[in-house]
Amino acid sequence: MKVWLDGKLVDESEARISVFDHGLLYGDGVFEGLRFYSGRVFRLEEHVKRLFDSARAILLEMPWSAGEVIDYVLETIRANQLEDGYVRLVVTRGSGSLGLNPLLCKTPSMFIIASTISLYPEECYRDGMAVATCSTRRPSPAALMPQVKSLNYLNNIMAKVEALQAGAMEGVMLNEQGYVAECTGDNLFVVRGGELRTPPVSDGALDGITRQVILDLARREGLPVSERSVTRYDIYTADECFLTGSAAEVIPVKTLDGRRIGEGCPGPVTARLIKAFHEETRSTGTPIG
Repeated sequence: MKVWLDGKLVDESEARISVFDHGLLYGDGVFEGLRFYSGRVFRLEEHVKRLFDSARAILLEMPWSAGEVIDYVLETIRANQLEDGYVRLVVTRGSGSLGLNPLLCKTPSMFIIASTISLYPEECYRDGMAVATCSTRRPSPAALMPQVKSLNYLNNIMAKVEALQAGAMEGVMLNEQGYVAECTGDNLFVVRGGELRTPPVSDGALDGITRQVILDLARREGLPVSERSVTRYDIYTADECFLTGSAAEVIPVKTLDGRRIGEGCPGPVTARLIKAFHEETRSTGTPIG
């Protein structure tokens, strides 16, 4: 595998960062995960824009332009001779002192990995997956802005551990008010009475790019949609539920906390949106070549 690292492509065995890098020491950095299908990178410009927005929000000066980052992503995919797969794009604060002061980190570091990915087993996409509510809450926006995709993911990791220990594949995270924010790595949607509903970003949800694609596709399909607060009760009593994310794509949910959702299998609205999403990913995007 070839990895793009600070201006050059290197073998994965040579892709190293300093132990003094603040991305490693303190989780000080930002990232994006994006997919490419049939020789096209899906929503590449949107992902790179969000990367720059995240960097700006944490006062991380990017020494590259958005256009250059786009070129580097495409270059990395071509170097690995891939047509379908996943890209992890990471920017760290760079090397500095052992103290927290980010101003002592003179130059950010960036690396790009292009590979294949299989986030969940195929049967989860076919039959639906089990999810569980986590006691670990999403941080308050006053503590950590949910729109920043930062390298500090311990909150999500501990919630993921809870879900796995409960025998579920994914965990639902609540905000401090008890409303559903999102899952540990995915946005959440419910369907009831033909209406599609997802938590607003103000409740702690990441403004996911796949989330927005699904909202756009639902409107195109003539489905009523809303972005308003969701409780666990709303999920328990929903006709359908599914999750979205760049890595996960669109995945049905069959149970929450052992309670069957709808018929306990992927519903018609979910299936319709999965089909529309697959068509969208295979027909649009930035050409790799």
